Amino acid sequence: MIPALPREVDTELTRLARRWQQLPLGQALASAPVVRALIETHAALLHPDTPVPDLGPAAIIDQLTVLTTDAVLAGRLSPHAASADLAGLRRALAPAEYEPGVQRTQ
Repeated sequence: MIPALPREVDTELTRLARRWQQLPLGQALASAPVVRALIETHAALLHPDTPVPDLGPAAIIDQLTVLTTDAVLAGRLSPHAASADLAGLRRALAPAEYEPGVQRTQ
């Protein structure tokens, strides 16, 4: 039986995937290096010195999901650290014109 992913990690992965799907292509391409960096960080916890192939922006969140899940379930990454990493990444993907606390009228 496969252990369940902690709810906080599952929730952040779902939110991140939803946010990634909403990004315009240009912003996704510009944001890919930040996502790749987190992929490599989580991969290094499991397989140091083994690069993760770049499968492009269409697969990048799936790669992050697999590596994060594996690292958490292997006990190499705490659920709290994983969810904090993912939430930080999701916030970094906010639209460039977004400013917290500022309402825009059109």
